[in-house]
Amino acid sequence: MRFSKILTTALLGVGLCVTQVAAEDMNIGFVYVSPIGDAGWSYAHDQGRLELEKMDGVTTSYVEAVAEGPDSERVMLNMARKGYDVIFATSFGYMDPMLKVAKQFPETIFMHCSGFKMADNMGNYFGRMYQARYLSGMVAGAMTKSNIIGYAAAFPIPEVIRGINAFTLGAQSMNPEVTVRVVWTKTWYDPATEKEAAKSLLDVGADVIAQHQDSPAPQEAAQEKGVYSIGYNSDMSQAAPKAHLTAPIWNWGPFYVETVKQVKEGTWKAASTWPGLKEGIVDLAPMSDMVPQEVQDKVMAKKEAIKGGEKVFVGPLKDQEGAEKVAAGAAMSDEELLGMTWFIQGVIGTTE
Repeated sequence: MRFSKILTTALLGVGLCVTQVAAEDMNIGFVYVSPIGDAGWSYAHDQGRLELEKMDGVTTSYVEAVAEGPDSERVMLNMARKGYDVIFATSFGYMDPMLKVAKQFPETIFMHCSGFKMADNMGNYFGRMYQARYLSGMVAGAMTKSNIIGYAAAFPIPEVIRGINAFTLGAQSMNPEVTVRVVWTKTWYDPATEKEAAKSLLDVGADVIAQHQDSPAPQEAAQEKGVYSIGYNSDMSQAAPKAHLTAPIWNWGPFYVETVKQVKEGTWKAASTWPGLKEGIVDLAPMSDMVPQEVQDKVMAKKEAIKGGEKVFVGPLKDQEGAEKVAAGAAMSDEELLGMTWFIQGVIGTTE
């Protein structure tokens, strides 16, 4: 699901060769790192898969809760041997196994979510979730009273660090006194661990809990404590209706439909793609009635500005130690964002 700390010069907008035109009846496979019932990352991708089911001549299937590493290679190899036309693998740790299988099956199209490696028949894709993270941070910054926001986070990789920084910038835009405290769980999906992480943040005074985790457990902890929460991946308001303020969410359907159309028409090319709010791949879930209308209006105005081209990461930006990382007026490049391994001022926690 996830970007690594390694950069490559072929990150974005790289086109390779056009593949063969697929047969009329297409079989599409998906590999998920967690259960589709997680209400989170895999659930969001599976909603996109269901959009493919509406296409004529397209059949889909999936394997869920597949561990990163050798087990994922076995699953993808099995799909390729069965003649699947396109295989989508939706976690960062699937990248090298997918590349290995792709080299063995040059007539199959492989698509890896969040990685950077490619082949003639293997592309990669992700979304600019940091844009929606910024918006959700605005909500959190406006709603905190303690000025302490807790953030239960999976792994200290650029994807997650970038999201925390964007969230913090959004919170600071509404409340300069805000600090964001980060606890690493070192897991994508483990409800018990995620809930304990949230509780530890509540214990130090956080009155809003945000997350880069795949279950609603951190929000459940927030509701039990009587404070607010910010979800992730999908609208998780039903899990914690008294706490949930909003959530940065994914909408994979249009991307998957367009990709399969390109394969069917023979126009698909291996590339790195990174769509965002403008393309509708990421969004902000409806805001709760608990969020004042004035705050909602400011958030929606910023959403339109970002869709119109306004950048999130614009200097001056300093790291936790106060060293300038981005000069005043300068915007971070995509390559810099994809390799972000440092926290901005206002974030409390380590990047390890």
